[in-house]
Amino acid sequence: MARVGLLTGGGDCPGLNAVIRAAVRRGLADGGHSFVGFRYGWAGLLEDDALELTLESTAGILPRGGTILGTSRTNPFAKGRDGLGKIRRTLESRGVDALIPIGGEDTLGAALRLHSEGIPVVGVPKTIDNDLAGTDMTFGFQTAVQIVTDAVDRLHTTAESHNRVIVVEVMGRHAGWIATHAGIAGGADAILVPERPFDIEEVCARLRRRHERGRSFSIVVVAEGATPREGTLQTREGTATDAFGHARLGGIGTLLEREIESHTGYETRVTILGHVQRGGTPVAFDRVLATRFGVAAMDAIAAGRFGTMVALRGTEIIEVDLEEALREPKLLDPALYETAELFFG
Repeated sequence: MARVGLLTGGGDCPGLNAVIRAAVRRGLADGGHSFVGFRYGWAGLLEDDALELTLESTAGILPRGGTILGTSRTNPFAKGRDGLGKIRRTLESRGVDALIPIGGEDTLGAALRLHSEGIPVVGVPKTIDNDLAGTDMTFGFQTAVQIVTDAVDRLHTTAESHNRVIVVEVMGRHAGWIATHAGIAGGADAILVPERPFDIEEVCARLRRRHERGRSFSIVVVAEGATPREGTLQTREGTATDAFGHARLGGIGTLLEREIESHTGYETRVTILGHVQRGGTPVAFDRVLATRFGVAAMDAIAAGRFGTMVALRGTEIIEVDLEEALREPKLLDPALYETAELFFG
């Protein structure tokens, strides 16, 4: 019988509670394992802030968005912090035998470092951006795509009513999965992603051609990490960063609003969906995937297969080495973007 710790790190995401619920249910069914949840990601381990996870405390959380444990972008190995020592002391005082960190690149990167120091960990991948290598899909992604698609559907009617171009800024720091999936599903007239630096003149030319064919409105979906082709458009560099050194993005939509109206003369408005993409109840796909991940994580712990991450490959849940999963980000499939381009303009 093992005592298992869980934490959720990084941005919140629909489906986190489903993972927690599934891991606890699997552990209790398998022989009375006990569970402790650390609050606010790695901060809970550093500060010994935790709560017991039981059948009763995890009942009814499947459809809830967010995370009952809370989350943060705390970096346990930030300069000047005795992260490893504090984590070891907390785990020992709580009697924790193994740890399930649920998070993205940064959370699982910290988990890999703990594994290299001999702490038993099994990771669960979480990011609405869907940019983690090693898994075909992450939970939360489908919910985010549905939220953006619903927004684009609604924006179509107001754009058409006012003869406007509407720019929709969505999440996607390094990869344009959300923008492309939601752009295709919502019938966007242009999709701008980090993997394809854009030329503002080409974007505006597409919009002009569309208007010349009698269409008086357009929808442009842009990922927050999209950038102009070098030398084509000046952007303002942001200076704020998070605990892991990532720039806090946002603002590309506002820039495009100004530039498109200036270049074309078409009235243009921007809608920045922001954190609404993370919020609310998860769609059915994400509930099922998160549940399967939680069960598989407990199976890996029971078998002693540490230093791994559970992952979706095809229709199967497998385990991959954390090191492999974090080697490089999973960028947008070029073939998918080429399909989207058929409908631009």
